[in-house]
Amino acid sequence: MTLSRREFAKRSAVTGAGVALAGSVGVLAGAPGALAAVPGSRVGYGPLRPDPRGMLALPDGFSYRVVTRSGVTRLVSGEPTPSNHDGTAAFAGPRGTTLLVNNHELGGPRSRWPHPVPLAPGLAYDPAASGGCTVVEVAHDGHVTEWVGIAGTSTNCAGGATPWGTWLTCEETEDRAGQNGMTKDHGYVFEVDPHDTRANRAPKPVKALGRYAHEAVVVDPGRGHLYLTEDASGPNGLWYRWTPPAGFRHGRGRLRTLADDAGVLQAFRCTDSRGRFVDDLSRATRPGTVYGVDWVTVPDRDARRVSVRKQFTDGRVTRARKLEGMWWGDGGAYVVSSYARTESPVQHDGQVWFYEPRRRTLTLKVLLGVNPHPEREGAFDGPDNITVSPHGGLVIAEDGQGLQHLFGALGDGRTYPIARNELNDSEFTGVTFSPDGRTLYANIQEPGIMLAITGPWRHQGR
Repeated sequence: MTLSRREFAKRSAVTGAGVALAGSVGVLAGAPGALAAVPGSRVGYGPLRPDPRGMLALPDGFSYRVVTRSGVTRLVSGEPTPSNHDGTAAFAGPRGTTLLVNNHELGGPRSRWPHPVPLAPGLAYDPAASGGCTVVEVAHDGHVTEWVGIAGTSTNCAGGATPWGTWLTCEETEDRAGQNGMTKDHGYVFEVDPHDTRANRAPKPVKALGRYAHEAVVVDPGRGHLYLTEDASGPNGLWYRWTPPAGFRHGRGRLRTLADDAGVLQAFRCTDSRGRFVDDLSRATRPGTVYGVDWVTVPDRDARRVSVRKQFTDGRVTRARKLEGMWWGDGGAYVVSSYARTESPVQHDGQVWFYEPRRRTLTLKVLLGVNPHPEREGAFDGPDNITVSPHGGLVIAEDGQGLQHLFGALGDGRTYPIARNELNDSEFTGVTFSPDGRTLYANIQEPGIMLAITGPWRHQGR
């Protein structure tokens, strides 16, 4: 994310107390002391143990290894691994390997960063931009090979995997050509094929998906819709749905063949159980809240004169602060609103919603009250990247104040810690499981470290 929870908190007055929500059905509790697993239950894997190497605290029986580290590991072309790891997805590779596509959230001119994404021949969109993504191949014996998937893009954030085995990398910026040293317009989505470098040559933005501060994207494999989050403020960002044009069939490389105005890009509009318009998702203060969702067409998706989120007058669309990670699972999309402060009607330290397209409803599954003691173990804040676990429930990467965790959340309100960053106060990003479910990959964003976590995983419930 461009503005972290920690940075924003320094500029805002943090008011209010944590809201105790333990015991609510289908809800993650949000107050300090309310987040621990139920005593005597088998949820989770036990307390986190300090790491003698000072990097990652894990439960007994778990271990980790460093897969890539910015400035230390190297690409096949010889350059160092780029920095600022963000969104990641894992794919089954050739000969039983795992392919990981890793975004690098690097914005502005290349001179700003010691390790930008190298401008690999034929793979750069804008040679002035520092971001992009790399592809990391992990063999059975642990051998790692890394190469550039796309370069010359900017502020590549959460992104998302497609059902057809490619990666959609999202630019969380609205920079135009001439701004921040850029030579081309930015704020787009690009498709990257982890299996075929040739398919990534001459990168072309998928302009049909709009130009704004993209965060994450998921694909509805049945209906073909794409859902996209926007991390922006002044005013707060929007949640979008793109409907493909009639007759369009998804598949590898097909998105880049679309016309710039193909399909329909729309922003969400929520109503409560009484049919009343909801202006901001922070209005929901009760876990289990259900909103109906309608969709309003975006007037100018390329934001030629006005940012997309500013094209709607009050009362037309619903907004939310820091719409972040998404993951498709359980027949719908899990959507994160990381935290809300004075720019939102109601303050909180994180929400996770579930959108069910069949019913067109959005249900609040996770609500974190404002955490007054983020430096203490036992409470979480600032959810960001998210994945649906093959072992049940969700795994959430924390981008909060104080201690930084990976934690699990179940639908009955129970939570459990998985890992704690002992290296620094950087956020976790890129949480994703290997295709066989045995390895949890996650990143420490700064300086940029990809980690592989293994251990006695077991089913935790839903």
